[in-house]
Amino acid sequence: MPDTTRVLVIDDHPLFRRGVCQLLELAPGFSVVGEAASGQEGIDLAKSLDPDLILLDLNMKGINGLETLRTMRDMDIDARIIILTVSNAPDDLVAAIRAGSDGYILKDNDPANILQLICSAMQGQHAISPELTSLLASALRQESVVDNRNHANLTERETGILKCLAAGMSNKLIARELDIMESTVKVHIRNLLKKLKFRSRVEAAVWAVGQHLG
Repeated sequence: MPDTTRVLVIDDHPLFRRGVCQLLELAPGFSVVGEAASGQEGIDLAKSLDPDLILLDLNMKGINGLETLRTMRDMDIDARIIILTVSNAPDDLVAAIRAGSDGYILKDNDPANILQLICSAMQGQHAISPELTSLLASALRQESVVDNRNHANLTERETGILKCLAAGMSNKLIARELDIMESTVKVHIRNLLKKLKFRSRVEAAVWAVGQHLG
């Protein structure tokens, strides 16, 4: 996790958006560099500010959160992007992970829990509200039955890192486990995501569990 994580908050509810910003501003290691009230404004700010972390509401007028997420990933914006929403619908959760979200946090979580999950995401771990974890695993495991991806084209190192992702390990722990630099772990993860055509490490991790790689 960098010394200061630069954050962009995208949410069309001013009161909630301000509350999230205040939560982060009071927490050590975070700096809110931008706020956006719409998906398009968020996309523009993500391009100009190059934040480390983007917190994104799902249900917004105009361009919704899912469309915003897909657009930012198509633009190769490599910030961690976490959905912060009231929706616990399985379809929304799976769609967000498929679109490249690094986490999915329910707004009704305790602020301390929200902050803890955000910190976990910045350390390379899964950032999903606990009550949704089993739901996500079940949904993606069912999809993996008809998934034609094959990890055979991964290098031995990439396969090892994929197994570590399936075990829920952070980049730091993976580096320690495999005795390599944390920066090297990040490069390998980027490469294996590209090879397997996944948009996020969370999606890759859940798929790997479904393939019994964990």
